[in-house]
Amino acid sequence: MKKTSRIIIAGALAVVLSACSGNKFHVEGEVTGAADSVLYFENVGLNGIEVLDSVQLDGDGHFSFSGAGSDAPEFYRLRIYDQIVNVAIDSTETVTVKAQYPQMSTQYEVSGSADNEKIKELAVKQIGLLSKAMEIERNRSLPPNVINDSLQRMVQSYKEAVKRDYIFKEPYKSYAYFALFQTLGPWLIFDPKNNADDVKVFAAVATSWDTFYPGALRGENLHNIAIEGMKNVRIMAAKQEAQALDESKVVESGVIEVELTDNHGERRRLTDLKGKVVLLDFHLFGLEDSPKRILMLREYYNKYHSQGLEIYQVSLDQDEHFWKQMTAALPWICVRDGEGLQSRLLAFYNVPTLPEFFLIDRQNNLVKRSSQMKDLDAEIRKLL
Repeated sequence: MKKTSRIIIAGALAVVLSACSGNKFHVEGEVTGAADSVLYFENVGLNGIEVLDSVQLDGDGHFSFSGAGSDAPEFYRLRIYDQIVNVAIDSTETVTVKAQYPQMSTQYEVSGSADNEKIKELAVKQIGLLSKAMEIERNRSLPPNVINDSLQRMVQSYKEAVKRDYIFKEPYKSYAYFALFQTLGPWLIFDPKNNADDVKVFAAVATSWDTFYPGALRGENLHNIAIEGMKNVRIMAAKQEAQALDESKVVESGVIEVELTDNHGERRRLTDLKGKVVLLDFHLFGLEDSPKRILMLREYYNKYHSQGLEIYQVSLDQDEHFWKQMTAALPWICVRDGEGLQSRLLAFYNVPTLPEFFLIDRQNNLVKRSSQMKDLDAEIRKLL
């Protein structure tokens, strides 16, 4: 089975240095009011922050750093203590920064790069958002629910403005990428793990980076984040749907309906098996113990099928061709759920691990799951 790519979400930005052709970029300028302070030049990469260079500033605050250029935008920062200026570098450009310490994070000017001007705008807006959030949280006259509602509305308004004015406007730009990883305290403002709308934002930037910077590690990382987010959102939606099921419909049929296509191309409904005792089996043929389990099912099927036992087996294998090969000789009903491990059926039936099976009586009532049965043979005989 194909392994899922490892996903890395950097706290602010994601970057990996990839030198190209010996070309150099330059970040230079001056920081006033910081004599004798150490100015660090850091790479903000996929694996964290790395100090590349540093200089102890003199009275005029002049500094100059350089590094290897690359085919896709890279991200760096200038830092004195907790005061940070974020800088994006596109190829071999020269970026000039003039800042005033100790408010360097907001009191600076950048020239030579329109993208970095946008990054400054975003950084200032993010600092303003954090300041307003802290002000609301400190207001003891407000009840907790009002504080939470106010914070949510404020963050949502911020996100809508950033999407409109920065991300969707030019998603291939470095400042669009920068916006994705802005934080409010320890949390990402755009949540790519649990928010469906935010996942779409990550996916939009990932697609754009694929076009403009094919093969860039940052673009691949964005795709991995978006894909994982889509999976999480589908799982949460399935759980919510399962919780919201009409109980009267479940009681009426006794089981939650399963309707999928079998290995012969026919649609098969679980409830159509009313009148039979059904072993409902959730299975992965890619598991190491699958052959042993199939032999066990064959024994029960051969022993009790003539007396009214049917097996309805739901495969969660992603590879349809592999599944058809593995089920070609099986005599029972074999269907496949293309959603794989993200199938809502797993949430409906509360299946945390595979394989798992249930017994259903002749009236379509779900009787027991595997953990409730010490002797499957005896349980089947009891229902026949």
